[in-house]
Amino acid sequence: MNEYLVVINGKPTGPYSLEKVKELKIEPGTFVKKAGMDDYKEAHELPELRDLLGFKHQTTLPQYFATLDIRLIAVLIDYFIVFSVYCFIALIAVALVDGQAIRIAISISGLIVIPVFKLILSVFMEFSSRQGTYGKSIMGLKVTNEQGLPITLNQSLIRNLSKLICMLTFGLGYLTGFFDKKQQCLHDKIAGTLVIKDRLM
Repeated sequence: MNEYLVVINGKPTGPYSLEKVKELKIEPGTFVKKAGMDDYKEAHELPELRDLLGFKHQTTLPQYFATLDIRLIAVLIDYFIVFSVYCFIALIAVALVDGQAIRIAISISGLIVIPVFKLILSVFMEFSSRQGTYGKSIMGLKVTNEQGLPITLNQSLIRNLSKLICMLTFGLGYLTGFFDKKQQCLHDKIAGTLVIKDRLM
């Protein structure tokens, strides 16, 4: 049975059963947490509490935006993962083929394969329920739309392809994030996306 911690007067209390939570007469914005959740959420965000207490789901606008240094670390983690996988596959391929020219071609192909694979990985993982790549997940980041909701596949595709514009402007597209209160880089503005940090208590 799920039990809930409930924040009352700024302090976590409980755990309470679902029946006891109903007796507490909590508000939609009351912070609650149950087993398996990394952080507290507002009561209206949990489907079972909405059904039990008659709350309507409210869109909670993002409050914590990921700074560019944290986002850069997430990107480096992603490239490290992709690079490691590529090196493993390339080593096996080199060991199985004959001819120095083919081996060199396999090694050089990483210059194209790694960025392309990283792009594909980003598009589908940011659109998924994870809302971010492995690097972003490790750093506690998620990609959302400007209302804090998951992005569509189309938005994810536009967001990641727009990074090419940032590169063609010699990184100026990324630097716009330094001067934006929501830390939106050019590709975020084009796609209408945000990179947010998990809410903390």
